[in-house]
Amino acid sequence: MNYAYSDLCLYIDGRFIGSDERSGESVYNPANGQILGHLPHATTEDLDLAIAAADRAFQKWRWTSPIERSRVLRKVASLIRERSEDIARNLTLDQGKPLAEARVEILGAADHADWHAEECRRIYGRVIPSRDPSVRQTVVRQPVGVCASFSPWNYPLNQALRKICAALGSGCTIVLKASEDAPSAVVALAHIFHDAGLPAGCLNVVWGVPAKVSEHLITSPKVRKISFTGSIPVGKHLAAMAGAHMKRATMELGGHSPVLVFDDADIDKAATLLAGYKGLNAGQVCMSPSRFFVHEKVAQEFGEKFAAAFGSRVVGDGMHSDTTMGPLAHTRRVSAMTEFVSDATAKGASILTGGTAISGPGNFFPPTVLMHTPDTAKIMIEEPFGPVAPISTFSETDEVLSRANALPFGLASYVFTKSLRTSHYVTSKLEAGMVNVNHFGIALPETPLGGVKDSGMGSEGGSETFDAYLATKFISEATE
Repeated sequence: MNYAYSDLCLYIDGRFIGSDERSGESVYNPANGQILGHLPHATTEDLDLAIAAADRAFQKWRWTSPIERSRVLRKVASLIRERSEDIARNLTLDQGKPLAEARVEILGAADHADWHAEECRRIYGRVIPSRDPSVRQTVVRQPVGVCASFSPWNYPLNQALRKICAALGSGCTIVLKASEDAPSAVVALAHIFHDAGLPAGCLNVVWGVPAKVSEHLITSPKVRKISFTGSIPVGKHLAAMAGAHMKRATMELGGHSPVLVFDDADIDKAATLLAGYKGLNAGQVCMSPSRFFVHEKVAQEFGEKFAAAFGSRVVGDGMHSDTTMGPLAHTRRVSAMTEFVSDATAKGASILTGGTAISGPGNFFPPTVLMHTPDTAKIMIEEPFGPVAPISTFSETDEVLSRANALPFGLASYVFTKSLRTSHYVTSKLEAGMVNVNHFGIALPETPLGGVKDSGMGSEGGSETFDAYLATKFISEATE
């Protein structure tokens, strides 16, 4: 069945600029390789216009009442829910995830808009008691200015909206460059903010060659804040560029999330839950469980049950109702999965399920489980970002903690145990920005999302969400 795909465009200073006005690139369906549409690229002049528009809009938006900012964000949340089916269909077409997962992403994003609408009304300052009764000391928090944000393709709507809501809610304005691989959801967001009554210039959406666009935006004197979600190498490059210009940066980078399954865990629950988490978006999630350390006493039982649950996923076009796992975003990722499996098996791992790329059109790779994977295997060192799960065994708690913390990553982690003592000890020792115990409970609007070590700096979400967008100003006034 052929589905109509949305028209793609730039959004600059309240104006939509379509593909008939600019050259650009084709957008492909990863499930079959077919061209969906044409995405216009911003010219250098377009980027300058977007920055100028954001700077001009900031001079008014920064003084807008938090009540008005809240109103706009609430309207955005309402429109996202109202248009969710159209957005989900297009998101599945260009990103690949099953339609059911696309719906979950979109409705979850609406919750983020609602939460930021409430939280932006609570950006408080404080009064500091003075040593001199004739002096009044206050602290105020003010928006830093124009923000340049870069969002990824794996959760195109959710990740972009987090950045937009944090910027606008704080009183900043934003130029967003999202991923060219899955642009439809962000174009839909531009229309939604436009229809919600956001003043022109507060939000600008541009596309283009990533390196050229990012350098142009980050080096602009009018841009004061950078936000990026993506790979560690790119994140380090952008952070260095931002640092050279003394600009604030929030970086949510890659991970290689350790899973610790202890011998007292509920194995059935752990296997079922982890199979579900690992299968989300075909494993293309920076917080996806990706290094499985299972106690030697329960390793075989866990491996068999996990492989059965994970291997039962139906791989196919996300538009098909029976599909429970879609394609990988790029053809090169299929080759990467094959290389991970070949390297691991050459070093002694055995395959419990999957392992071989699916032939035919589309970027499909089956759910794959590797048993007895040595720590020297490439997949235990590099983030797989795909549906391959390596299992290794351990015997002692401190041993597995050392192995879990051995890599430079520190985003998410998972622990399964019935022991409160073990849970408290392990969650304290894991070097990660987020720790889940016996369930998946992160990436909610009201909770901070961020990593440590090479996995990034700063947080999105939670009460911390506005911190990097606000400057702290201390005012000391003599009243006599």
